Amino acid sequence: MFELYGIEDYLYAFLLTLFAGLSTSFGAVIAFYSKAKSDILLSLGLGFSAGVMIYVSFMEILQKAKDSFIEITSNEIVSETFVLICFFGGILFSAIIDKLIPEDVNPHEPKSYNELEELKPNHNIKNKQTLHRTGVFTALAIGIHNFPEGFATFISSLNDISIGITIALAIAIHNIPEGMAISLPIYHATNNKKKAFWYSTLSGFAEPIGAILGFFLLYPIMGEATLGVTFGIVAGIMIYISFDELLPAARVYGNAHTTILGLVLGMFIMALSLLTFNFI
Repeated sequence: MFELYGIEDYLYAFLLTLFAGLSTSFGAVIAFYSKAKSDILLSLGLGFSAGVMIYVSFMEILQKAKDSFIEITSNEIVSETFVLICFFGGILFSAIIDKLIPEDVNPHEPKSYNELEELKPNHNIKNKQTLHRTGVFTALAIGIHNFPEGFATFISSLNDISIGITIALAIAIHNIPEGMAISLPIYHATNNKKKAFWYSTLSGFAEPIGAILGFFLLYPIMGEATLGVTFGIVAGIMIYISFDELLPAARVYGNAHTTILGLVLGMFIMALSLLTFNFI
């Protein structure tokens, strides 16, 4: 049966979401000193994040959604139907947000190290105002894009802190190149590291804002139905992020081998984590 969460549970979930969001700041710092060789590690990290999110979505979160619906319907087929509706609804929600973001500033269009180098002043940048505008709009786009990720991290952490920690880490890794995408054009347009850093940091605040709104929306109506719907939607959001952003980005920053290696490692660590916590 459903048990109401305590204030401490909400606090821990919020702090994990804050950690995940503010990793864009780390990406901004990396961008100032980026080297081509760092792309391989980034590729492994992005593949790892995808592996974690894909595995936990299919093996854990969707099952929790089904369990919640079964408590209400007592019918497995009806419960699975509701789960599928919510799951694909989460995918559709993410796709709509993606569609609303202009393609040239969409964070789902990853840049390799060589492409990032082209943002620097000695590569025929004609108009620094245009470069600055690109950075600002990228920050806005990533902020919008981070909102559902914050909600997903918050809900996952609220239900199971061990899963929440793993997902928060996965989201944090995938936010690093987003912070780079914001800071580089602003830094090279203004020659101001502080400004570039704060734009990246502010975009990451969309995730804890998503968590706060999740708290106010869910707390008054928390129950089995709410959990079933939110878990289904969260799984859909994370699957969309993995296939539309993380895996393509991992391939751009590395190659097919680094991508699949990171993916398998992420799944293995997530499986090991779930197995370990089930025995505790």
